[in-house]
Amino acid sequence: MLKSKALAVFSYLSVALIVGLLGFILFDITSRGLAGISWNFLTAEPLSSGRAGGIGPILLSTSYILGIAMLVSLPIGIATALWLTEFTKAGSPYAEVVRKSLDILAGVPSIVFGLFGNAFFCVYLGMGFSILSGGLTLACMVLPILIRVTEEAFRSVPIELRQGTAALGMSKTSSVLFILIPMAFPGLLAGILLGFGRAIAETAALIFTSGYVDRWPESALDSGRSLSVHIYDLAMNVPGGDANAYAASLSLVMILLIVGGCSSLLAGLHLKRKGFQYD
Repeated sequence: MLKSKALAVFSYLSVALIVGLLGFILFDITSRGLAGISWNFLTAEPLSSGRAGGIGPILLSTSYILGIAMLVSLPIGIATALWLTEFTKAGSPYAEVVRKSLDILAGVPSIVFGLFGNAFFCVYLGMGFSILSGGLTLACMVLPILIRVTEEAFRSVPIELRQGTAALGMSKTSSVLFILIPMAFPGLLAGILLGFGRAIAETAALIFTSGYVDRWPESALDSGRSLSVHIYDLAMNVPGGDANAYAASLSLVMILLIVGGCSSLLAGLHLKRKGFQYD
């Protein structure tokens, strides 16, 4: 009985510590950065190496990089997760090799992905420091997490549904499109959100691939500075850039909160429309 109470107290204290730490970080960023948030800040160009002006070109470059990363990683990630769950036999050595490889890749430091992206996309393929190089590098980083989370989402769908679709004579494609993916949709969104969160907060890999340029990008082959790289540069390399660094950090947190909230709302609405219970 005493051990159970001690475990419960420890669990509550751990949760309180995590929530308190998150609250402290959010309070610090909000209190220091809220005064700098304005429409002009979100749309104007940086001035004086970022000490003044806004983050308009930075946000545009970030959206391009993230768009490329997610457009490339999503179809590959979902297709790979489907192959691992639906088109391989249990205990398949090939599938196990893929899973082990994904687990190893998920733990590779981002700086290694940055060096790979620089060597392969920037130099070997001749893309140079560009938004395209940065987006493709982030796609490589996001894939292991996206695949593994999506695979678990597909595995969480009850086996009885698969057996029922087979008994009704549904093809594998119809079963995947109309039963498996709708049922696994919240887990799929969770994988997308985790991948999006890692991509938007990435710094080291983008320094070596997309570059530092803070002007308005004209195409995907232009160099572009992401929001995370801009925050790093203001905090570490620009004297007097702390105020804009906090405002940019708050913008990054707001983007993550908005995307997370929209994902949860979309998952709930989707499953209610499909007639599934979603808690």
